[in-house]
Amino acid sequence: MSFERRERHIIREINLVPLIDVMMVILIFLMISTTYSKYTELAITLPTADSERQPERANEIQVLVNAQGNYVINKNPVPFRSVEQLSLELRRASANLKEPVVVISADATATHQAVVRIMEAARVSGLSQITFTTQSAK
Repeated sequence: MSFERRERHIIREINLVPLIDVMMVILIFLMISTTYSKYTELAITLPTADSERQPERANEIQVLVNAQGNYVINKNPVPFRSVEQLSLELRRASANLKEPVVVISADATATHQAVVRIMEAARVSGLSQITFTTQSAK
């Protein structure tokens, strides 16, 4: 009897395919669940518009605001007391107009809040078409 011991040749290797699959799942989970903070600091340079002057239309409501926050609606000064009061003035100005467009002309140094008040008053008044005027860079 021959009791020779045969050596078994065992191939030892690690199958990487399941590890890669697990890593891809973890990566996708992290990409989906991570929240990125939006723009913590921005250096903003406002654009200038180089377009042709648009002709005035009959259904426009001109709203002007200066640096001090004084409002003028269709060449009539309107003291600001509240958004509701500004909304009432916009309704009066749009009473006889079909599909009126609110044209906001704000001074370059006017506060953002002053412009937002006009937009909020237009929304309260049911005026959904709003546009802004700019000056040419030339």
